[in-house]
Amino acid sequence: MDIGKISRYRGELMGFAIIIVMLFHVSTPRADAFYGLRRMGNLGVDIFFFLSGIGMWYSWIKKQEWGRFYLNRALRIYPAWLIIAGYFYVSRFNAARPSYALPFGGTGNAAADSYIDLLGDVIFNWDFWLYDELTFWYVPATMMLYIFAPLYMELIRRRPVFRWLVVLPLMWCIVVQYVTPVHQAVGHIEIFWSRVPIFFLGINCAEAVRNKTVYDRQAWWMVALFFLFSLWACVWLEQMRHGRFPLYVERMLYIVLAVTTVLLMSEAFDRLSRLSWKGFTLNRAFAWVGGISLEMYLVHVEYILKPLEKHHLGYWPTFLLTLAVTLPVAWAVSKVCAYIINKVKRREVKRC
Repeated sequence: MDIGKISRYRGELMGFAIIIVMLFHVSTPRADAFYGLRRMGNLGVDIFFFLSGIGMWYSWIKKQEWGRFYLNRALRIYPAWLIIAGYFYVSRFNAARPSYALPFGGTGNAAADSYIDLLGDVIFNWDFWLYDELTFWYVPATMMLYIFAPLYMELIRRRPVFRWLVVLPLMWCIVVQYVTPVHQAVGHIEIFWSRVPIFFLGINCAEAVRNKTVYDRQAWWMVALFFLFSLWACVWLEQMRHGRFPLYVERMLYIVLAVTTVLLMSEAFDRLSRLSWKGFTLNRAFAWVGGISLEMYLVHVEYILKPLEKHHLGYWPTFLLTLAVTLPVAWAVSKVCAYIINKVKRREVKRC
């Protein structure tokens, strides 16, 4: 079992993750036999966080430059964010009807408060942090993790024993759920807290991935056991008890399911890489999708899926049409973003 394959097929894994996230976003009736498995599509978010943690370590270990690290992260996210999410918030803005009250009580001027609220949403969707407004939530959550990632990575680089700190966010999830004062203060962003462990676990695992660590092939039996057991438990919970248990409970199972899924899919992509038709491989297609996964995430729900669902075409036609429209739109946005990023990097090189 070659752990290095996770890095080798990182693009393909990201493509796989965004596709199952899109499957999750398409609605199905609660009574549908496919409902529980479809709900499991949000596992793709955990896979993204796990792979992001690995990618952070690769980036940091090459050169520990804080300014360069944050600049690269901002360049990867903000062009696409400002184009897609920025347009979303600005196009729906109405100064006479603010969406939410400001956290500090406001200025006393309704129009001014509206513009302040708009600015907070455009910069980092602060309504997510204040009120659990979930539009594009993955991006501000990722931004927050990027802020603290260098602190953690530098700590474990110097003192590897502190990798055990990953247990702390696991404990925090329980505290947030059941310690009443904490729950009242920050329980509304449970969707963020329950994803912190998998991100830092990705950082912890990254050195083994970078060193291409190989385990005995018998380890696959353990991986298969953990995968099947966690998958069965999650699907049953969603199908039979959805809405009747704290979500963080299932998301603890997601940690096991995400890691084992990544291991199994990296092995699957390794096998698929040997199959081609006139030079085309499925790996190439998944890697291409993975390369525009951020743009796909930002585009597909608000701009494509929701208008399509009004036509009640059924689950699979809606998904396939959403995917077909999302791919070229996300690709076009990625090209615009690449142009902007190259311009910024050239100016940065000239200054240096």
